[in-house]
This record gives sequence, C-alpha cells and structure tokens, in this order.
Amino acid sequence: MEKQKNIPQLRFPEFEGEWVRKRFGDISEIIMGQSPDSKSYNFEGDGEFLIQGNADIFERKSNPRQWTNEPTKRCQVGDILFTVRAPVGYVAKSVHNACIGRGVCSIRNTADSEQNFLYQFLLSYELKWKRIEQGSTFTAVSGADIKKIEIKIPLLSEQQKIASFFTSIDQKIFQLKRKRTLLERYKKGVMQKIFSQEIRFKDDNGQEFPMWEKMRLGSFLVQKIREVLKPDKNYSAIGVRSHCKGTFQRVDSDPNKIEMDNLYMVKKDDLVVNITFAWEGAIAIAKAEDDGGLVSHRFPTYVFDEEKVLGMYFRYVFIQKKFRELLELISPGGAGRNRVLNKQDFLKLTCDAPNIEEQTKIANFLSAIDEKINHTLKQINKAEVWKKGLMQQMFV
Repeated sequence: MEKQKNIPQLRFPEFEGEWVRKRFGDISEIIMGQSPDSKSYNFEGDGEFLIQGNADIFERKSNPRQWTNEPTKRCQVGDILFTVRAPVGYVAKSVHNACIGRGVCSIRNTADSEQNFLYQFLLSYELKWKRIEQGSTFTAVSGADIKKIEIKIPLLSEQQKIASFFTSIDQKIFQLKRKRTLLERYKKGVMQKIFSQEIRFKDDNGQEFPMWEKMRLGSFLVQKIREVLKPDKNYSAIGVRSHCKGTFQRVDSDPNKIEMDNLYMVKKDDLVVNITFAWEGAIAIAKAEDDGGLVSHRFPTYVFDEEKVLGMYFRYVFIQKKFRELLELISPGGAGRNRVLNKQDFLKLTCDAPNIEEQTKIANFLSAIDEKINHTLKQINKAEVWKKGLMQQMFV
C-alpha cells in the first residue's frame, strides 16, 4: 500500500488525513507595494508609509516612519509582510494600516485559511526563497511567483492548533529577547554610573575605598612578543572583531596565503589590538580557545601587570565610549576604513582605576550581569533551533 505523502512527520493526535495541496494565489490576496512620487512625502499626511528599508525584518515587525498623501497600496493590521529583494524571505506581521512601497509585499488570507498558519509556514519557507527569486544585480520575487508558491494545508481547525502552538513559542522567544534587552540596558546604565564614580563599592568591612587614580596604559601594559616561524601547515589564526565584540578563530588558515615569514603567538588573557581597526573598537582580551593561535605584526599583544590593573577590570574600561574615542584620536589615516593606530601613543593613553580590591568587585559585579545575558542568549538560540526543528516536521 502506497504511503500517504501529504501528512506531516509530527502531528497533534486528534487530527488525521492528508493535507490539501494549494497555491498562495488560491487562498490569499497578494498585494505588491508601489512607491509614490518622492514629492508627495510629507509628515502631515493621512497615513504611514512602509518601505523596505524601514521594515524591521529582524524583529519581525513593521516600523513605518514616512508619510504620504498620494493614494497607493495599503496593508492592514495582521497582514503578512516581507521584503521581495534580497535578503528574501524575512517575514513580519503588520502592526500598522500602512501604505506599502516598492520592495514590500503584503499577503492577506481570503478563505479557509488561518493567517497565523500562513505566517508560520512562510517563516519555515525562508531557505526556499532562493528557488524563485530572479535577477542579477538585485534579486527579487514577483507577485506572480508568490501566487505560485505551493502550500499544503490541513483543515482550518488543525491550522489554528498549529498556529497557536508556534505563536506560543514565538511569545517565549520574544520574552527571552526582551529580557536580554533589559539586561543589556541595565548593564549599560550601571556601567556609566560606575565609571563616572557615581556608584562606588565598599570593602568587606563596609569602609570606603581610596580615590581612583589616573594611570597611563604603559604603566600596567607590557607588550609581549612571541615570534614564531610561519607554520608549514594550516593553523589557527586569531582575529579581533570591531566594536569591542571579542576575538574569533580561523582554525584552518592556509600559511601559503600570507607573505610573512614570521607570526606571533597569542596567549589566554592577552590584550590583543588590531592596529588597523582599533579606531573602530577592534580590541579584545584573548579567550581560552585563542591560546596558541597566531597573529600578524598588525595585532600587537600585551600582558597586564595585575598588581596595578586587572585584565578582568580593563575589559570593561575599553568598551567605554570615551576610551574608544581616544583610540580614534590616535589612529590617523586617509580615505577608507584603514587608519593605523600609533602603538606609542596607545601606551600614553590614560584611564581611571581604583585599587585592586575595588577593581575585583567591579569586574565580578559586571561579569555576573554578562553571565545572565549570555545565559539568556543561549536560551534564545536553543528555542529558535527547537522551533526550526519542529517546523521541519510539522509542515508538509
């Protein structure tokens, strides 16, 4: 007996039977946005105007910011929106009765379909958009292509059950993302108060710590040069992300692609600076997984004199806006993003530092917040992976 094909791998037990093959054009109204003449833009019009650039596709919501008096296509609250140009497939739910411009498509169900079911289906469909997008310089999907998208759907009651299930997961993910945002805002606010000394810690006996001192970086940072011959086989190259976002590893770097004969070894807890992009915040403290990795001469490494300044304290110093502005000042350059930091001027920079005991308290306090943020991020990633796996099994 031939196995039924239009049945999902995972299903709520109260439902049975095959799903029905449909096309989006049969069950939905497809509304392709159009852009009015730019002269019609004003901020006293009768409606919001949503363009591709202000659809917040990453937060799954529309965010219109422009107005127009010119009649054009509109979406309604609850319509499914997505951008038709690359990256194709980022789907949002409309929260505005807004005019929609070129590059935005609105999908509205017409009969026998649950809008939230269609929304979740399109979220699961994201990786398949590449099959139908067209174009060379800018790829896009057309209204005709969208109408042809094939979807298999169950009875309305099962659609509603599936939609409700995935909506509850989305709400959990949203709550976790909201928690992460609040933690990050709290950390930012408390850091400002700590480094402006509006908030001060006390010692274990409840006594005030001594006044902070202004210290030159050269008084507690020592450049550490661990020169090695270029490997004759693939190696782990260490890079530093801009905007103080830490290090990364390229574990299979090919030595034949670099002209230098010598490289330099990184050790855990080194301060690593990318002198080309230091002005952009390319500075980090090496992690355990960076230990033994190699860098070029453009990534000087420094060790801390921890009797004066702790590395775990300084990691919260260099992410301060004031410090990053100093890095920019000592990184002269011309056009483009390559502006080379002066290493001598780097060691002449100063920072405010309390004594070691207060540094420890500050670092431990902020590290505890970071742990909560990282734990929440792991929960978000786990929930998103779980949902993706369920989608693969619950849609046909």
